[in-house]
Amino acid sequence: MVPFGGWEMPLAYPSGTLVEHAACRTSAALFDVSHLGTVRLEGSDAFDVLQSTLTNDLGKIAPGRAQYTHLLDESDASVTDDIIVWWLSDDVFDVMPNASNTDGVRSAIGGSDTTSMRAVLALQGPKAREVMAKVSEECAAIGRFRVARVDVHGVPCVVAGTGYTGEDGLELAVPAASSGFIWHLLVEAGAVPAGLGARDTLRLEAALPLHGHELGKGITSLQAGLEWVVSWSKSTFRGRDALAREKSSGPVRVLRGISIDGRRPARDGCEVLDNEGHVVGHVTSGNFSPTLGHCIALALCHPTVTVGDTVTLVVRGTLLSGEVCRTPFISKK
Repeated sequence: MVPFGGWEMPLAYPSGTLVEHAACRTSAALFDVSHLGTVRLEGSDAFDVLQSTLTNDLGKIAPGRAQYTHLLDESDASVTDDIIVWWLSDDVFDVMPNASNTDGVRSAIGGSDTTSMRAVLALQGPKAREVMAKVSEECAAIGRFRVARVDVHGVPCVVAGTGYTGEDGLELAVPAASSGFIWHLLVEAGAVPAGLGARDTLRLEAALPLHGHELGKGITSLQAGLEWVVSWSKSTFRGRDALAREKSSGPVRVLRGISIDGRRPARDGCEVLDNEGHVVGHVTSGNFSPTLGHCIALALCHPTVTVGDTVTLVVRGTLLSGEVCRTPFISKK
């Protein structure tokens, strides 16, 4: 067990991170992600509050859908949090913040913190729906970025076709008292328990941002390459003016993927050098990729750093060769 965002989380189960990672890429892995927050927002003004606060356009979806979005700092457009919104019914929304950001999100949008009332289980992988169907065919049929209330063996759950691995899958919000029951049903159906270690290598291979690394203080949606979650057609959202100023002038750094030979990873904060030895960026996340068999990294770099460039990474005094590459590092056809 390791501390993470104020929670104690399993780094790995007895099978180990590599086995858990492979299970998610080839079969089905089950993660306990109850550290994610849940803020329930309901009432006739709930839509308007979220629409005027968050970057994405809720008008593009409807009840029964989920949407990825950002909450920005008003002054400099830093990404205060990246969020999934589950739109449960006409005037009921579950807003899902990152581990330690629930209080900040709630202060921005209001609502009730229901985190302690439920657990969240993430079933991920190419066979996730096959495994889920053995427990609940209704859950297994919920589509990508769809959300619904489903009774699972007598347990009322909220189920969404979302995840954080680059694979297909489902996330189940389960009453806390029933979480062990549902967990064991899914394991008995064939899911492999997986911990924080595999979750990080999986999300890095898929180039999915982690708050506090690719997003956070001083990092904007534009710098992270996530302008697609910003709806400029909306007249207002928190941080809009600051983000518009950055868009006009152009971001001073952008997120890039780097492929690194060998098994020694470049960690958060490592310098990225160009061929003349100038510092052109800093690593935000790095690890060994079990799927690719070599190391990969994400780094915030000067905008002139482009795909195909060779770079050098400084890792505790050792120089590692890398090449800027397209992301995600792996992709599903």
